[in-house]
This record gives sequence, structure tokens and C-alpha cells, in this order.
Amino acid sequence: MPVLRNIGELATCPSGNPQDNAGLVANAALALRGDCIAWAGPEAELPAEYTDEDALDCGGRLVVPGLIDCHTHLCFGGWRGDEFALRLAGASYQEIAAAGGGILSTVRATRAASRAELEEKAAAVLAQMLELGVTTVECKSGYGLDRETEFKQLEVYRALDSRQPVDLVPTFLGAHVVPPEYADNRGTYIELLTQSMIPEVAERGLAGFCDAFVEQGAYTLDEARAIFEAARAAGLGIRLHADQLSNGGGAELAASFGAVSAEHLEYVSEAGIDALAVSGTVAVSLPLASLYLREPYLPARRLLDAGVRVAVATDFNPGSAPSYHLPLALSLACLNQGMTPQEALMGCTAVAARAVARADRIGSLASGFQADIAVIDAPSLNHWIYHFSPNACVAVFKNGQPLLNKLT
Repeated sequence: MPVLRNIGELATCPSGNPQDNAGLVANAALALRGDCIAWAGPEAELPAEYTDEDALDCGGRLVVPGLIDCHTHLCFGGWRGDEFALRLAGASYQEIAAAGGGILSTVRATRAASRAELEEKAAAVLAQMLELGVTTVECKSGYGLDRETEFKQLEVYRALDSRQPVDLVPTFLGAHVVPPEYADNRGTYIELLTQSMIPEVAERGLAGFCDAFVEQGAYTLDEARAIFEAARAAGLGIRLHADQLSNGGGAELAASFGAVSAEHLEYVSEAGIDALAVSGTVAVSLPLASLYLREPYLPARRLLDAGVRVAVATDFNPGSAPSYHLPLALSLACLNQGMTPQEALMGCTAVAARAVARADRIGSLASGFQADIAVIDAPSLNHWIYHFSPNACVAVFKNGQPLLNKLT
């Protein structure tokens, strides 16, 4: 199996490290065995058993774990470029939604799209994410808001997980907003979610998590609590869109359910931060959404200083974050959220692995972990995050297999 040699800087990102310590090793080597990492450390200490193995010369470049995008809305119909112009003209997210745009416009397009159309579109995005060094993607439903289309989205994820190399982690987001046909009868839709759709999702193994959007114009705390009680009873993990546009107590609700993640948190309260610290729930930062919506950024320094782990993801979706460029999100997390390059990298590797409940096997380049690796055309982590380029990734290994190699 190959040995990666002449690594200028290796970021091992140990899963148990503090977030400000990405386990950086200068002048390093990395040995693979099958689909796992066998050894990582200074090249001068490479064990003799690996010295005769086939070698890949990394040319003094940076090597990091395969990146994990732990919050996306990957499968959807249509786009919403017109809303971008409306927001630039001064319309708010809430005003656009109230006029029939926003999430509901994507619901209409997704309901109208065939499964084959949705699958082809999402597959093209995944191929481009892989070229950026992304090897695992969390992906939500939520643009169907009826049984047929929600399940269509989740079935797209199941099909794509089996036919392309990026690992997918599906999440059921039937509680994204209330569908228009239930606008005057919210309770009936929540009953459909809790009594029918959530149990069937779990029974068919279509998703490992259940998410909900707690916000004005979406779901109340009490409604989300009923949804999460049903999800927990069905054996699904809990995630939550929380405190994105206002402080609605979402962080506290996520913590009370021991959620794996609370996502957005731009308006999180001090009480919410304290609750997340106690529960161990990962805070998922989505700086591209803040950029596009021109909303405040997640207060990463306050969260980190309180002992909350902070992941960094894209929130890729057609409305509020129409970009899947995770390296750009890392730069924004540093520039606008007060994170260091090491904290940001840990946020899309070891910490993101916690947010998808896979911290025991991905997100780190420690012995025994899955050999998901990205080689970056930069001499160091600091240089990569500071010197933004369209794509600095020059090689990707997935489960030990080379899928991209631009090294010369």
C-alpha cells in the first residue's frame, strides 16, 4: 500500500484533541494499510516496514483528513437567483418567504422534479465537492414536505451513496417549514410527521437523523419537541436548525435532547451556549449563509471559550447558501468568527465527525481511522486558509484508494 512522503505539514486532527490543536507535524509521512491509516508522523521516524512500500511524493505540500461537510441540503429542484437580487434590493429572508418565495419555492420545484433529475444534479455537485477534498457529506431532505417527495429525496441519497465515492449521511428534515396545504391545520401535519413519516424513515433506514427548523415562520419549540420525541422513540439521532434569525431558545432545546448538533446559532443566547457546553452538542457554523443573507456570524469565540466544539459546514442550498465550497467557509470562519486556522480545520474534520456521529472512524489521520485524505497545494495550514484559491486540492484518497491525483 502507498506511503505519502515529503509532506511539508501533516494535520492529523486527533479526535480527542482540543479544537485549537490540529496535531500538526512538519516534514511528515503517512502510511496506509488497506482502507485505513497505518502510521502517521515525522518522516525521519517512518518505521522500517514501510520504507520499501510504493511512495507518493507530496512535494512538501499540506496533507489533511478528507473534509466533512456536516450540513447540506444537497438534493433540490431549481435555483433561486432572483431572490439574491431581491435581497440585494433590501428584501429580508422573511419577507421573501411570506411572498411565496424562499423554501416553499424550492419545495414546488423539488416536487415537480423526477428522481432521476434530482439524482443527476446532486451527483454532479458531489463530484465537484470531492475535487475540493470533501469525502463525507451530511445531506438533508426538507424540500418535499409531503411523504412522496421527502422519501424521493432520501431515496436519491441512498442511491448516490452506493454509486459514487463520497460517503453520505442522510437526515430527515420533514419539519423544515409547514407545507402550504397544512398552513391552517399545522397539527395535522405534525401528526403525519410523528405518527407516520418518522417511523417509516427509521424502519426503512432512509436516514440516521431527524432535524427541524425552529424559527419564526417555521416551527415552535413545542412543535419541535413533539417531533424530536417521536424521532427519539424511533431510534433516530437529533439535529436542530436553531437560533438562525432570532434567539428562539433552539440551542437549549437541542441540548435538552442531547442532540448531536445545533446548527446556525447566529443569535444564540448565553443560556444556550451554557446548555450546549453541558450537553456536548456540537455547534455547527454556517458562514456562507451569513455571507449571503448578510446576517451576523456565529459567535465562535464565545462558544469555544465556553467549551463548546464548533464545526464548520457550507449549508449548501439554493437560497441562503448556494455554494458547496467548504474551503471558502473555512476562510470565512477565521475572518468573521474569530476562529484560528487549526480550529477551523478541526471544525470540518474531527469536530464535524462528531456532528455526524462518526468520530471513531473519520476526520482524523490517526492509526486505524478510515484513509480519507486530501493533499493541498500549500506549504502549511496557515497558508492554505489565508491564500484563498479556486481549488488548492491536488490529490484525494477515499478509503485508501486514489480518486484524484494532480501531483507531478
